[in-house]
Amino acid sequence: MTDTTQRAAGAALYRAVWRWHFIGGLIVLPFVLILAVTGGIYLFKDEINNAAHRDLRFVEVRSDTLPASHIAAEALAAHPGTVKAYSPPPAPDRSAEVDILSPEGLRNTVYVDPYDGRVLGTLWDAGAAGSPALYVVRKLHSLEYVGWFGNRLIEAAAGWMVLLVFSGIYLWLPRGRKSVGILRIKASRGRPWWRDLHAVTGIYTGAFIVFLAMTGLPWSGVWGGKFYEAAYALGLGMPDGYWSNTPLSTVPTQEVVDRAPWIMERQPIPASPAPDAGTHAGHLADAPEAATDGNAALPLLDGVIGTVEDLGLVPGYAVTLPAEPTGVFTASVYPDDITYERVIHLDRYTGAVLYDAGLDDLGTLGRWAEWGISVHMGQEWGLLNQIVLLLACVAMVLMCVSAAAMWWKRRPAGALGVPAVPTDWRIPRTLLVMAIAAGIFFPLVGLSMLFLLAVELAVHFTGRRRHPAQDPAR
Repeated sequence: MTDTTQRAAGAALYRAVWRWHFIGGLIVLPFVLILAVTGGIYLFKDEINNAAHRDLRFVEVRSDTLPASHIAAEALAAHPGTVKAYSPPPAPDRSAEVDILSPEGLRNTVYVDPYDGRVLGTLWDAGAAGSPALYVVRKLHSLEYVGWFGNRLIEAAAGWMVLLVFSGIYLWLPRGRKSVGILRIKASRGRPWWRDLHAVTGIYTGAFIVFLAMTGLPWSGVWGGKFYEAAYALGLGMPDGYWSNTPLSTVPTQEVVDRAPWIMERQPIPASPAPDAGTHAGHLADAPEAATDGNAALPLLDGVIGTVEDLGLVPGYAVTLPAEPTGVFTASVYPDDITYERVIHLDRYTGAVLYDAGLDDLGTLGRWAEWGISVHMGQEWGLLNQIVLLLACVAMVLMCVSAAAMWWKRRPAGALGVPAVPTDWRIPRTLLVMAIAAGIFFPLVGLSMLFLLAVELAVHFTGRRRHPAQDPAR
Protein backbone atom coordinates (compact mmCIF):
# COMPACT_ATOMS: atom_id res chain seq x y z
CA MET A 1 0.00 0.00 0.00
CA THR A 2 1.45 3.37 -1.04
CA ASP A 3 1.69 6.38 1.25
CA THR A 4 -1.05 8.05 -0.75
CA THR A 5 -3.35 5.05 -0.32
CA GLN A 6 -2.57 4.86 3.40
CA ARG A 7 -3.34 8.55 3.84
CA ALA A 8 -6.59 8.17 1.89
CA ALA A 9 -7.62 5.18 4.03
CA GLY A 10 -6.73 7.07 7.21
CA ALA A 11 -8.70 10.11 6.07
CA ALA A 12 -11.71 7.95 5.20
CA LEU A 13 -11.61 6.28 8.62
CA TYR A 14 -11.28 9.66 10.34
CA ARG A 15 -14.28 11.07 8.45
CA ALA A 16 -16.37 8.00 9.21
CA VAL A 17 -15.49 8.02 12.92
CA TRP A 18 -16.12 11.77 13.09
CA ARG A 19 -19.54 11.39 11.44
CA TRP A 20 -20.69 8.66 13.82
CA HIS A 21 -19.21 10.46 16.83
CA PHE A 22 -21.19 13.53 15.81
CA ILE A 23 -24.45 11.67 15.19
CA GLY A 24 -24.18 9.49 18.31
CA GLY A 25 -23.27 12.44 20.49
CA LEU A 26 -26.13 14.56 19.20
CA ILE A 27 -28.65 11.80 19.84
CA VAL A 28 -27.58 10.83 23.37
CA LEU A 29 -26.76 14.37 24.51
CA PRO A 30 -30.05 14.95 26.43
CA PHE A 31 -29.78 11.56 28.11
CA VAL A 32 -26.18 12.19 29.16
CA LEU A 33 -27.28 15.51 30.65
CA ILE A 34 -30.01 13.74 32.63
CA LEU A 35 -27.55 11.12 33.89
CA ALA A 36 -24.93 13.70 34.84
CA VAL A 37 -27.23 16.12 36.67
CA THR A 38 -29.28 13.53 38.55
CA GLY A 39 -26.21 11.41 39.27
CA GLY A 40 -24.32 14.39 40.66
CA ILE A 41 -27.23 15.15 42.99
CA TYR A 42 -27.74 11.55 44.10
CA LEU A 43 -24.09 11.21 45.10
CA PHE A 44 -24.94 13.40 48.09
CA LYS A 45 -28.21 11.64 48.91
CA ASP A 46 -27.48 11.18 52.61
CA GLU A 47 -26.16 14.71 53.11
CA ILE A 48 -29.20 16.22 51.38
CA ASN A 49 -31.67 14.09 53.32
CA ASN A 50 -29.95 14.80 56.63
CA ALA A 51 -30.06 18.55 56.01
CA ALA A 52 -33.60 18.67 54.65
CA HIS A 53 -35.12 16.38 57.29
CA ARG A 54 -32.90 16.92 60.28
CA ASP A 55 -35.88 17.22 62.63
CA LEU A 56 -36.97 13.71 61.62
CA ARG A 57 -33.64 11.93 61.34
CA PHE A 58 -31.72 13.20 64.38
CA VAL A 59 -32.46 13.02 68.11
CA GLU A 60 -30.82 13.97 71.40
CA VAL A 61 -28.60 11.20 72.78
CA ARG A 62 -29.83 9.92 76.15
CA SER A 63 -29.74 6.66 78.10
CA ASP A 64 -30.95 3.26 76.93
CA THR A 65 -33.21 2.95 73.88
CA LEU A 66 -36.62 1.29 73.90
CA PRO A 67 -37.17 -2.21 72.47
CA ALA A 68 -37.91 -2.33 68.76
CA SER A 69 -41.40 -3.76 69.32
CA HIS A 70 -42.24 -0.85 71.63
CA ILE A 71 -41.00 1.71 69.08
CA ALA A 72 -43.00 0.05 66.29
CA ALA A 73 -46.11 -0.01 68.51
CA GLU A 74 -45.79 3.74 69.14
CA ALA A 75 -45.55 4.33 65.38
CA LEU A 76 -48.64 2.18 64.80
CA ALA A 77 -50.60 4.02 67.46
CA ALA A 78 -49.96 7.32 65.70
CA HIS A 79 -50.36 5.95 62.16
CA PRO A 80 -52.54 2.81 61.98
CA GLY A 81 -51.77 0.24 59.36
CA THR A 82 -49.48 -2.75 58.86
CA VAL A 83 -45.80 -2.67 59.75
CA LYS A 84 -43.71 -3.69 56.74
CA ALA A 85 -40.18 -2.96 57.95
CA TYR A 86 -38.21 -1.62 60.89
CA SER A 87 -34.84 0.17 60.78
CA PRO A 88 -33.06 0.53 64.14
CA PRO A 89 -31.18 3.80 64.75
CA PRO A 90 -27.93 3.60 62.74
CA ALA A 91 -26.17 5.80 65.33
CA PRO A 92 -26.89 7.00 68.91
CA ASP A 93 -28.11 10.39 67.63
CA ARG A 94 -30.42 8.98 64.97
CA SER A 95 -34.12 8.13 65.01
CA ALA A 96 -35.66 4.74 64.35
CA GLU A 97 -37.72 4.25 61.17
CA VAL A 98 -40.90 2.22 60.90
CA ASP A 99 -42.39 1.58 57.45
CA ILE A 100 -46.17 1.29 57.67
CA LEU A 101 -48.67 0.38 54.97
CA SER A 102 -51.84 2.37 55.58
CA PRO A 103 -55.35 0.94 55.08
CA GLU A 104 -55.54 3.08 51.91
CA GLY A 105 -52.49 1.30 50.49
CA LEU A 106 -49.99 4.15 51.01
CA ARG A 107 -46.61 3.27 52.50
CA ASN A 108 -45.11 5.82 54.86
CA THR A 109 -41.95 5.97 56.94
CA VAL A 110 -42.62 6.98 60.54
CA TYR A 111 -39.67 8.47 62.43
CA VAL A 112 -39.59 7.69 66.16
CA ASP A 113 -37.29 8.89 68.95
CA PRO A 114 -35.81 5.58 70.18
CA TYR A 115 -35.30 6.91 73.73
CA ASP A 116 -38.85 7.94 74.61
CA GLY A 117 -41.00 6.58 71.76
CA ARG A 118 -42.08 10.02 70.62
CA VAL A 119 -43.24 10.09 66.98
CA LEU A 120 -41.27 12.81 65.20
CA GLY A 121 -43.17 12.80 61.91
CA THR A 122 -43.60 10.92 58.66
CA LEU A 123 -42.50 10.93 55.04
CA TRP A 124 -43.81 8.99 52.11
CA ASP A 125 -41.65 5.85 51.98
CA ALA A 126 -39.04 6.47 49.29
CA GLY A 127 -37.09 3.25 49.79
CA ALA A 128 -33.33 3.46 49.32
CA ALA A 129 -33.61 7.11 48.19
CA GLY A 130 -34.52 8.14 51.74
CA SER A 131 -36.94 10.95 50.84
CA PRO A 132 -39.58 11.76 48.20
CA ALA A 133 -37.36 14.40 46.57
CA LEU A 134 -34.42 12.01 46.14
CA TYR A 135 -36.83 9.33 44.94
CA VAL A 136 -37.73 11.62 42.04
CA VAL A 137 -34.02 12.15 41.31
CA ARG A 138 -33.39 8.39 41.35
CA LYS A 139 -36.30 7.67 39.01
CA LEU A 140 -35.21 10.42 36.63
CA HIS A 141 -31.68 9.01 36.62
CA SER A 142 -32.96 5.74 35.20
CA LEU A 143 -35.94 7.29 33.35
CA GLU A 144 -38.20 4.79 35.09
CA TYR A 145 -40.97 7.36 34.86
CA VAL A 146 -41.21 6.35 31.20
CA GLY A 147 -41.36 2.66 32.10
CA TRP A 148 -39.27 -0.07 30.51
CA PHE A 149 -38.71 2.02 27.37
CA GLY A 150 -37.04 4.76 29.40
CA ASN A 151 -34.73 2.22 30.99
CA ARG A 152 -33.76 0.96 27.52
CA LEU A 153 -33.02 4.51 26.36
CA ILE A 154 -30.70 5.07 29.32
CA GLU A 155 -29.02 1.71 28.69
CA ALA A 156 -28.40 2.63 25.05
CA ALA A 157 -27.08 6.04 26.12
CA ALA A 158 -24.63 4.40 28.56
CA GLY A 159 -23.30 2.16 25.81
CA TRP A 160 -22.97 5.10 23.45
CA MET A 161 -21.08 7.02 26.14
CA VAL A 162 -18.39 4.34 26.12
CA LEU A 163 -18.14 4.47 22.32
CA LEU A 164 -18.08 8.27 22.31
CA VAL A 165 -15.16 8.31 24.74
CA PHE A 166 -13.06 5.93 22.63
CA SER A 167 -13.99 7.55 19.32
CA GLY A 168 -13.32 10.94 20.91
CA ILE A 169 -9.82 9.83 21.93
CA TYR A 170 -9.20 8.75 18.34
CA LEU A 171 -10.36 12.12 17.03
CA TRP A 172 -8.31 13.91 19.73
CA LEU A 173 -4.97 12.50 18.49
CA PRO A 174 -2.88 15.53 17.34
CA ARG A 175 -2.00 14.39 13.78
CA GLY A 176 0.37 17.35 13.48
CA ARG A 177 -2.28 19.97 14.21
CA LYS A 178 -0.46 22.45 16.42
CA SER A 179 -3.26 24.99 16.63
CA VAL A 180 -5.73 22.79 18.52
CA GLY A 181 -5.81 22.18 22.25
CA ILE A 182 -4.46 18.80 23.27
CA LEU A 183 -3.73 18.96 26.99
CA ARG A 184 -4.87 22.53 27.50
CA ILE A 185 -7.23 25.00 25.83
CA LYS A 186 -5.34 27.05 23.23
CA ALA A 187 -8.11 28.92 21.41
CA SER A 188 -9.45 32.10 22.95
CA ARG A 189 -12.93 32.38 21.45
CA GLY A 190 -15.48 31.05 18.99
CA ARG A 191 -15.97 27.49 17.86
CA PRO A 192 -12.25 26.57 18.30
CA TRP A 193 -12.54 27.44 22.00
CA TRP A 194 -15.57 25.20 22.40
CA ARG A 195 -13.75 22.46 20.51
CA ASP A 196 -10.72 22.71 22.81
CA LEU A 197 -12.94 22.73 25.90
CA HIS A 198 -14.72 19.60 24.66
CA ALA A 199 -11.54 17.74 23.73
CA VAL A 200 -9.42 18.67 26.75
CA THR A 201 -12.23 17.97 29.22
CA GLY A 202 -12.85 14.62 27.56
CA ILE A 203 -9.26 13.46 27.61
CA TYR A 204 -8.91 14.13 31.34
CA THR A 205 -12.23 12.61 32.36
CA GLY A 206 -12.83 9.91 29.74
CA ALA A 207 -11.79 7.05 32.05
CA PHE A 208 -14.20 8.23 34.75
CA ILE A 209 -17.05 8.49 32.24
CA VAL A 210 -16.41 4.95 30.97
CA PHE A 211 -16.30 3.71 34.57
CA LEU A 212 -19.62 5.37 35.43
CA ALA A 213 -21.26 3.97 32.29
CA MET A 214 -20.00 0.42 32.82
CA THR A 215 -20.80 0.29 36.53
CA GLY A 216 -24.30 1.61 35.88
CA LEU A 217 -25.09 -1.02 33.25
CA PRO A 218 -25.66 -3.92 35.72
CA TRP A 219 -28.98 -2.23 36.63
CA SER A 220 -30.11 -2.13 32.99
CA GLY A 221 -32.69 -4.46 31.50
CA VAL A 222 -30.91 -6.08 28.55
CA TRP A 223 -27.16 -5.74 29.25
CA GLY A 224 -27.64 -6.19 32.99
CA GLY A 225 -29.82 -9.23 32.51
CA LYS A 226 -27.27 -10.89 30.21
CA PHE A 227 -24.43 -10.04 32.59
CA TYR A 228 -26.37 -11.57 35.48
CA GLU A 229 -27.10 -14.74 33.53
CA ALA A 230 -23.49 -15.09 32.37
CA ALA A 231 -22.11 -14.53 35.88
CA TYR A 232 -24.48 -17.12 37.30
CA ALA A 233 -23.81 -19.66 34.52
CA LEU A 234 -20.05 -19.34 35.01
CA GLY A 235 -20.34 -19.69 38.78
CA LEU A 236 -18.91 -16.19 39.22
CA GLY A 237 -22.02 -14.39 40.45
CA MET A 238 -24.52 -15.87 42.88
CA PRO A 239 -23.17 -19.33 43.71
CA ASP A 240 -25.31 -22.45 43.91
CA GLY A 241 -25.80 -24.39 47.10
CA TYR A 242 -27.40 -21.92 49.45
CA TRP A 243 -30.92 -23.13 48.75
CA SER A 244 -30.26 -26.87 48.69
CA ASN A 245 -32.04 -27.60 51.97
CA THR A 246 -34.39 -24.60 52.08
CA PRO A 247 -37.89 -24.23 50.65
CA LEU A 248 -38.12 -21.33 48.19
CA SER A 249 -40.79 -18.75 47.56
CA THR A 250 -41.49 -17.01 44.26
CA VAL A 251 -40.73 -13.54 45.70
CA PRO A 252 -37.43 -11.97 44.54
CA THR A 253 -35.26 -10.30 47.16
CA GLN A 254 -35.59 -6.89 45.50
CA GLU A 255 -39.33 -6.87 46.27
CA VAL A 256 -38.71 -7.41 49.97
CA VAL A 257 -35.82 -5.09 50.83
CA ASP A 258 -35.04 -1.52 49.80
CA ARG A 259 -31.43 -2.29 48.97
CA ALA A 260 -29.64 -5.59 48.57
CA PRO A 261 -26.44 -6.60 46.79
CA TRP A 262 -27.19 -6.36 43.08
CA ILE A 263 -26.28 -9.95 42.35
CA MET A 264 -28.80 -11.12 45.00
CA GLU A 265 -31.72 -8.90 43.98
CA ARG A 266 -33.27 -11.42 41.59
CA GLN A 267 -32.78 -14.41 43.85
CA PRO A 268 -36.00 -15.63 45.49
CA ILE A 269 -36.26 -15.38 49.25
CA PRO A 270 -36.65 -18.62 51.15
CA ALA A 271 -39.96 -19.72 52.66
CA SER A 272 -40.64 -20.50 56.29
CA PRO A 273 -41.64 -24.18 56.51
CA ALA A 274 -45.09 -24.66 57.97
CA PRO A 275 -44.56 -26.10 61.46
CA ASP A 276 -46.08 -29.40 62.47
CA ALA A 277 -48.83 -29.23 65.05
CA GLY A 278 -47.45 -29.49 68.55
CA THR A 279 -43.81 -29.12 67.42
CA HIS A 280 -43.74 -25.46 66.49
CA ALA A 281 -42.50 -23.95 69.72
CA GLY A 282 -39.38 -21.93 69.10
CA HIS A 283 -37.44 -19.19 70.76
CA LEU A 284 -39.24 -16.50 68.71
CA ALA A 285 -42.87 -17.62 68.89
CA ASP A 286 -45.08 -20.11 70.64
CA ALA A 287 -48.14 -19.40 68.49
CA PRO A 288 -47.17 -19.39 64.82
CA GLU A 289 -50.76 -19.67 63.70
CA ALA A 290 -51.31 -16.15 65.02
CA ALA A 291 -48.34 -14.63 63.20
CA THR A 292 -49.86 -14.20 59.76
CA ASP A 293 -49.00 -10.56 59.01
CA GLY A 294 -46.47 -7.87 59.90
CA ASN A 295 -48.36 -6.67 62.98
CA ALA A 296 -48.81 -10.16 64.40
CA ALA A 297 -45.07 -10.72 63.96
CA LEU A 298 -44.16 -7.59 65.95
CA PRO A 299 -43.67 -9.43 69.24
CA LEU A 300 -41.00 -11.49 67.49
CA LEU A 301 -39.08 -8.44 66.28
CA ASP A 302 -36.94 -8.03 69.39
CA GLY A 303 -35.73 -11.62 69.15
CA VAL A 304 -34.90 -11.20 65.44
CA ILE A 305 -32.86 -8.08 66.13
CA GLY A 306 -31.00 -9.83 68.94
CA THR A 307 -30.20 -12.73 66.61
CA VAL A 308 -28.87 -10.68 63.69
CA GLU A 309 -26.82 -8.41 65.94
CA ASP A 310 -25.30 -11.46 67.60
CA LEU A 311 -24.38 -12.60 64.08
CA GLY A 312 -22.46 -9.34 63.60
CA LEU A 313 -24.79 -7.38 61.30
CA VAL A 314 -23.43 -3.82 61.29
CA PRO A 315 -25.54 -0.71 62.10
CA GLY A 316 -27.64 0.77 59.31
CA TYR A 317 -29.57 -2.42 58.65
CA ALA A 318 -33.32 -2.85 58.21
CA VAL A 319 -35.58 -5.75 59.09
CA THR A 320 -38.50 -6.60 56.80
CA LEU A 321 -41.32 -8.41 58.56
CA PRO A 322 -43.10 -11.42 57.04
CA ALA A 323 -46.39 -10.66 55.35
CA GLU A 324 -47.50 -14.25 54.68
CA PRO A 325 -47.72 -17.45 56.75
CA THR A 326 -44.69 -18.77 54.86
CA GLY A 327 -42.85 -15.43 54.86
CA VAL A 328 -39.52 -14.76 56.53
CA PHE A 329 -37.83 -12.04 58.48
CA THR A 330 -35.19 -10.43 56.25
CA ALA A 331 -32.38 -8.36 57.74
CA SER A 332 -30.22 -6.57 55.20
CA VAL A 333 -27.54 -3.91 55.22
CA TYR A 334 -25.74 -2.13 52.39
CA PRO A 335 -23.15 0.07 54.15
CA ASP A 336 -20.57 2.39 52.63
CA ASP A 337 -17.93 -0.30 53.21
CA ILE A 338 -19.36 -3.13 51.13
CA THR A 339 -17.19 -5.72 52.88
CA TYR A 340 -19.92 -5.57 55.53
CA GLU A 341 -22.89 -5.89 53.18
CA ARG A 342 -25.11 -8.77 54.16
CA VAL A 343 -28.52 -10.38 53.76
CA ILE A 344 -29.96 -12.70 56.41
CA HIS A 345 -33.29 -14.53 56.18
CA LEU A 346 -34.79 -16.06 59.32
CA ASP A 347 -37.61 -18.53 59.78
CA ARG A 348 -40.60 -16.60 61.06
CA TYR A 349 -41.59 -19.34 63.53
CA THR A 350 -38.33 -20.60 65.02
CA GLY A 351 -35.90 -17.80 64.26
CA ALA A 352 -33.56 -20.25 62.58
CA VAL A 353 -31.21 -18.69 60.04
CA LEU A 354 -32.30 -19.90 56.61
CA TYR A 355 -29.81 -17.86 54.62
CA ASP A 356 -26.84 -15.68 55.54
CA ALA A 357 -24.56 -14.26 52.86
CA GLY A 358 -22.20 -11.34 52.48
CA LEU A 359 -19.69 -10.11 49.95
CA ASP A 360 -17.24 -12.98 50.48
CA ASP A 361 -19.94 -15.49 49.58
CA LEU A 362 -20.32 -14.08 46.06
CA GLY A 363 -18.40 -15.12 42.99
CA THR A 364 -15.67 -12.99 41.42
CA LEU A 365 -17.95 -11.12 39.01
CA GLY A 366 -20.49 -10.62 41.76
CA ARG A 367 -17.87 -9.01 44.03
CA TRP A 368 -16.55 -6.83 41.19
CA ALA A 369 -20.07 -5.69 40.34
CA GLU A 370 -20.77 -4.85 43.99
CA TRP A 371 -17.54 -2.87 44.31
CA GLY A 372 -18.21 -1.00 41.05
CA ILE A 373 -21.76 -0.13 42.07
CA SER A 374 -20.57 1.08 45.48
CA VAL A 375 -18.02 3.41 43.88
CA HIS A 376 -20.60 4.48 41.28
CA MET A 377 -22.86 5.62 44.12
CA GLY A 378 -20.06 7.52 45.86
CA GLN A 379 -19.91 5.23 48.88
CA GLU A 380 -16.60 3.41 48.85
CA TRP A 381 -14.15 6.15 49.82
CA GLY A 382 -16.43 8.67 51.46
CA LEU A 383 -16.22 12.34 50.55
CA LEU A 384 -13.26 11.85 48.17
CA ASN A 385 -15.31 9.36 46.15
CA GLN A 386 -18.22 11.80 46.01
CA ILE A 387 -16.10 14.79 44.95
CA VAL A 388 -14.24 12.91 42.21
CA LEU A 389 -17.45 11.59 40.67
CA LEU A 390 -19.15 14.97 41.06
CA LEU A 391 -16.31 16.50 39.01
CA ALA A 392 -16.85 13.76 36.41
CA CYS A 393 -20.56 14.65 36.28
CA VAL A 394 -19.70 18.35 35.88
CA ALA A 395 -17.28 17.41 33.09
CA MET A 396 -20.07 15.48 31.33
CA VAL A 397 -22.29 18.56 31.48
CA LEU A 398 -19.45 20.73 30.09
CA MET A 399 -18.90 18.28 27.26
CA CYS A 400 -22.60 18.27 26.41
CA VAL A 401 -22.76 22.06 26.44
CA SER A 402 -19.59 22.42 24.36
CA ALA A 403 -20.79 19.79 21.88
CA ALA A 404 -24.11 21.61 21.48
CA ALA A 405 -22.29 24.95 21.04
CA MET A 406 -19.97 23.50 18.37
CA TRP A 407 -22.90 22.00 16.52
CA TRP A 408 -24.89 25.24 16.68
CA LYS A 409 -21.98 27.30 15.37
CA ARG A 410 -21.11 24.95 12.49
CA ARG A 411 -24.56 24.02 11.24
CA PRO A 412 -25.77 25.68 8.02
CA ALA A 413 -28.97 27.69 8.22
CA GLY A 414 -31.98 25.39 8.08
CA ALA A 415 -29.93 22.18 8.28
CA LEU A 416 -28.58 19.83 10.94
CA GLY A 417 -25.01 20.19 9.81
CA VAL A 418 -24.21 16.48 9.94
CA PRO A 419 -20.78 15.70 8.41
CA ALA A 420 -21.16 14.65 4.78
CA VAL A 421 -21.36 11.02 3.73
CA PRO A 422 -18.42 9.89 1.54
CA THR A 423 -19.52 9.95 -2.08
CA ASP A 424 -18.54 6.32 -2.67
CA TRP A 425 -20.35 5.14 0.50
CA ARG A 426 -17.49 2.83 1.40
CA ILE A 427 -17.26 2.01 5.10
CA PRO A 428 -13.69 1.46 6.35
CA ARG A 429 -13.30 -2.15 7.39
CA THR A 430 -11.74 -1.10 10.72
CA LEU A 431 -14.82 0.91 11.61
CA LEU A 432 -17.13 -1.86 10.45
CA VAL A 433 -15.40 -4.41 12.68
CA MET A 434 -15.52 -1.98 15.61
CA ALA A 435 -19.22 -1.28 15.04
CA ILE A 436 -20.08 -5.00 14.90
CA ALA A 437 -18.09 -5.71 18.08
CA ALA A 438 -19.71 -2.78 19.87
CA GLY A 439 -23.16 -3.86 18.72
CA ILE A 440 -22.62 -7.36 20.09
CA PHE A 441 -21.28 -6.15 23.45
CA PHE A 442 -23.93 -3.43 23.77
CA PRO A 443 -27.03 -4.93 22.11
CA LEU A 444 -29.13 -1.76 22.30
CA VAL A 445 -26.28 0.27 20.81
CA GLY A 446 -26.16 -2.22 17.95
CA LEU A 447 -29.91 -1.90 17.49
CA SER A 448 -29.69 1.89 17.44
CA MET A 449 -26.84 1.68 14.90
CA LEU A 450 -29.03 -0.40 12.60
CA PHE A 451 -31.83 2.12 13.00
CA LEU A 452 -29.50 5.02 12.17
CA LEU A 453 -28.14 3.11 9.18
CA ALA A 454 -31.67 2.58 7.92
CA VAL A 455 -32.36 6.30 8.27
CA GLU A 456 -29.11 7.10 6.43
CA LEU A 457 -30.03 4.81 3.55
CA ALA A 458 -33.58 6.15 3.38
CA VAL A 459 -32.34 9.77 3.27
CA HIS A 460 -29.68 8.89 0.67
CA PHE A 461 -31.98 7.10 -1.75
CA THR A 462 -34.77 9.63 -1.25
CA GLY A 463 -32.28 12.33 -2.23
CA ARG A 464 -31.25 10.38 -5.32
CA ARG A 465 -34.84 10.07 -6.49
CA ARG A 466 -35.45 13.79 -5.96
CA HIS A 467 -32.22 14.86 -7.68
CA PRO A 468 -31.42 12.24 -10.35
CA ALA A 469 -29.16 14.67 -12.21
CA GLN A 470 -26.76 14.65 -9.28
CA ASP A 471 -26.40 10.89 -9.38
CA PRO A 472 -22.73 10.25 -10.28
CA ALA A 473 -23.72 7.11 -12.18
CA ARG A 474 -25.65 9.17 -14.75
